[in-house]
Amino acid sequence: MKSSKMPADLRDPVISDNAATVLSKRYLNKGEDGQPLEDFKAMFWRVASSIANEEKKYKKSSYKAEELSKIFYEMMTDYKFLPNSPTLMNAGTDLGQLAACFVLPVGDSMEEIFDAIKFAALIHKSGGGTGFSFSRLRAKDSRVGSTGGIASGPISFLKIFNTATEQVKQGGTRRGANMGILRIDHPDIIDFIKAKERDGDLNNFNLSVGLTERFMQAVENDEEYPLIAPHSGSEKGRLKAREVFSLLVQKAWESGDPGIIFLDRINRDNPTPDQGEIESTNPCGEQPLLPYEACNLGSINLDKFYSQKSQDGIDWEGLKQTVHLSVRFLDNVIDCSRYPLEKITEMVHKNRKIGLGVMGWADLLFQLEIAYDSHKALNLAGEIMEFIQKESRSASKILGSERGPFPAYEQSVYAAQNMGPYRNATTTTIAPTGTLSIIAGCSSGVEPLFALSFTRQVMDGERLVEVNPHLEQALKDAQSHSSKIMDEIAQKGSIRDMQYLDDSLREVFVTAMDISPESHLKMQAAFQKYTDNAVSKTVNLSHEATREDIWSIYQMAYELGCKGVTVYRDGCKNAQVLCTGDGEKAREKGQQGLMSVRERPDVVYGFTQKVRTGLGELYLTVNEVDGKPFEVFATIGRSGRSITAKAEAIGRLVSLALRSGIDVRAVVKQLKGIGGEHPVFQKKGLLLSIPDAVGWVLESRYLQGNKASSDYVGLQKPACPDCGDELVFQEGCFVCGSCGYTKCG
Repeated sequence: MKSSKMPADLRDPVISDNAATVLSKRYLNKGEDGQPLEDFKAMFWRVASSIANEEKKYKKSSYKAEELSKIFYEMMTDYKFLPNSPTLMNAGTDLGQLAACFVLPVGDSMEEIFDAIKFAALIHKSGGGTGFSFSRLRAKDSRVGSTGGIASGPISFLKIFNTATEQVKQGGTRRGANMGILRIDHPDIIDFIKAKERDGDLNNFNLSVGLTERFMQAVENDEEYPLIAPHSGSEKGRLKAREVFSLLVQKAWESGDPGIIFLDRINRDNPTPDQGEIESTNPCGEQPLLPYEACNLGSINLDKFYSQKSQDGIDWEGLKQTVHLSVRFLDNVIDCSRYPLEKITEMVHKNRKIGLGVMGWADLLFQLEIAYDSHKALNLAGEIMEFIQKESRSASKILGSERGPFPAYEQSVYAAQNMGPYRNATTTTIAPTGTLSIIAGCSSGVEPLFALSFTRQVMDGERLVEVNPHLEQALKDAQSHSSKIMDEIAQKGSIRDMQYLDDSLREVFVTAMDISPESHLKMQAAFQKYTDNAVSKTVNLSHEATREDIWSIYQMAYELGCKGVTVYRDGCKNAQVLCTGDGEKAREKGQQGLMSVRERPDVVYGFTQKVRTGLGELYLTVNEVDGKPFEVFATIGRSGRSITAKAEAIGRLVSLALRSGIDVRAVVKQLKGIGGEHPVFQKKGLLLSIPDAVGWVLESRYLQGNKASSDYVGLQKPACPDCGDELVFQEGCFVCGSCGYTKCG
């Protein structure tokens, strides 16, 4: 539905520079020439009015559409609530697909498999992400009865799904993202666990293993468990549970993939079990769904509900009002959205699931002066989420009386327990808010801040340092604010080790890497206890974390009632960006695995410099890409074949380092000072060897007299493919804090 005419007295939204960048690039409607057709004010009005107009369908509604349009507009532009990205992008447009997450079934026939690929392409084109369970597919090398052939197994089809996703573009606003799940008792489970061993494989998929309580009990008791053929239900072998669990832990330690979900726990909370088992989740794991279901998500910014007037610092009445309005908003989204498949439309309207979550949790704790990793924070998390769940269900019940309950209500667990009648089968989900939190100017989801300070690229390569505003104010209040301190925070990203600051500041203003893994997990569990669906959160681990640490976290997640868990060990993936100096040093201590090597362009430009060495004239050619050294060729005249070979080897290895992202300063640091048999004097002083000469040329050309310091980080930071800024791994995905890019769509 198109948006209504914008009132003349509508106030202008306050947009930060960071939010303006994100909104301009990804959310404003654009014409065929790529230029915006609206400004920020018009965008928010487009969304607010088109969603509020759905109110006209219901005669018993408590609101007039015109009145509600302004209320929704103010709620969003006050950044108290924001809907998921597809709603901001598509509400009031011809596309009109407003849901973020979908689950599609993958049946055990060629027709069903390729139907799923086709349906996924349509969903990705419309801006959504998809989850799949491949557990119904028969194992590789199984006999196919209809043809007498041999099945290729789930992994081979995963690759086809991945390739198809690669080809689908989403209008430049969102990328195709998938979740692939396989049950722990599938005969191909070992291959699945190892499926992303090579960097770049299945790059459009997050993977999770569906664990069962039977398996977890077998791990605890050190027993074998059966592998079950999905097409026949017969046992096809047995594995030692602890060995499989150990492999899961090993792969999570190496790369973070695959994650785990607890299928039995998810299905115990399935409100409509008569419609079948829940097999899969959306791409980031927080939204379990039945086949062909979709869910409309939105998040309340808890940072906005800090109140100095309240005894406990929280505006509970304001939060209640926002919860009720948000539930009404999300229910209207269901009616407003045009889904890409009729089957999806049918399932969505049958169950009317919504997922109201939160963001700004870390910022609220800063204002309340409560440490994230404290019992007080855990208790408050439970109190707030219990309140939101209670009020969201109350709001859904009001809508049920106005509009009628969701059509499958009579067959739901709510009817069996004489609850409701609710308008929505679920009301709460804690979803990733990477991009939304940039727009709202708050911390992401229920995560701690990754760093208290970060740099942001603006115009012409200029970079601005931004410090969390709550920390900056706290430093001023404590009379500890100075340019020197701010510079140190910008370098470290954390104040935990800045001993000269007050202990209370260092305890409250913690970052993800300051917090123990157990504290991360306990916070996830505290929110999960009062969340209908699941909680998107990452358990961050130091680079030095062991496999035993991850084993303990998985066991603890099971015991605390989480529905799944994602762990991420600092520095374990090539694509990770380490945002602070201290983290970079940790990475230097233990670089793991192979790095991605950039391909050579067809045409490169550079220079050749002649250098006199004790073994002859060295001709060093350095080719550049984007003004930076990309490859090096070293040749030396009138020398034996052995010396020529060594010069060529040095050139090749330096080229590999540069093309792999190693900074030139680190290369110089490794080469400078290497001694040889025939040193010679040059203008620069004593030239010790061929490697020393290569280091001197690179230093002279690119470091402009800045020596390669002993503590400089060797690995260049991998960057956002859209804007070049840093990526952070949180809420189960890589996200960019500057432009809103997210690898998970």
